[in-house]
Amino acid sequence: MKQPAVLVVEDEPAIAELIAVNLRHNGFQPTVAPDGSTAQREIDAVLPDLVLLDWMLPGESGLSLARRWRSDPRTKAVPIIMLTARGDETDRVAGLDAGADDYMAKPFSTKEMLARIRAVLRRRAPEQGAVALEIGALKLDTATHRVTYAEQPLKLGPTEFKLLQYLMGHAERVHSRGQLLDKVWGDHVFIEERTVDVHIKRLREALGEAAAMVETVRGAGYRFSAQAMTSVPAARG
Repeated sequence: MKQPAVLVVEDEPAIAELIAVNLRHNGFQPTVAPDGSTAQREIDAVLPDLVLLDWMLPGESGLSLARRWRSDPRTKAVPIIMLTARGDETDRVAGLDAGADDYMAKPFSTKEMLARIRAVLRRRAPEQGAVALEIGALKLDTATHRVTYAEQPLKLGPTEFKLLQYLMGHAERVHSRGQLLDKVWGDHVFIEERTVDVHIKRLREALGEAAAMVETVRGAGYRFSAQAMTSVPAARG
């Protein structure tokens, strides 16, 4: 079985080596980059299966790198876990908004790091079998990984795509944040419920005119409902 390749972007040599050793001993193939320019060269050469990305780096910040990689079609689907000493909610949300799949505040344990990496890789794994969902003018196809509304393509990130797939597949039901973490992320033990709110916000932004179909149910969670749309637009020519 192929060992998952992990790019560790960390400027502190002792921390980088400790992470790399633990990854190597647990079935991963780590590559260490001490700064953004080195990390970019590594990614240009070979796409990793996952990136552990430190926020504070010499030169270009991890936040800037995450935004750049998410905007590049070649690297947009590579999972990113942010590593940082910053621990307050504003910084966590900034990391997630930049495109990170998860966030770890230093210091963290080896067990937590490995669990988060495996959880992210699980939820990024290809779905078994193609699924096509259609509710109103909104269509989602897992075979082509495309979403359209009124025949117009929408651009969704990988996590938003999986979140929409689950919501559309269980339309009209109310799902708590904990349930969505469990079903969409695959392991809710190490991921905060606030993560769901961030991705719901990003999903609504991506849906545009169809955003109202993702309803907030006060005190309960979220629901996908075609009834929220007052009118369904005709396909645009």
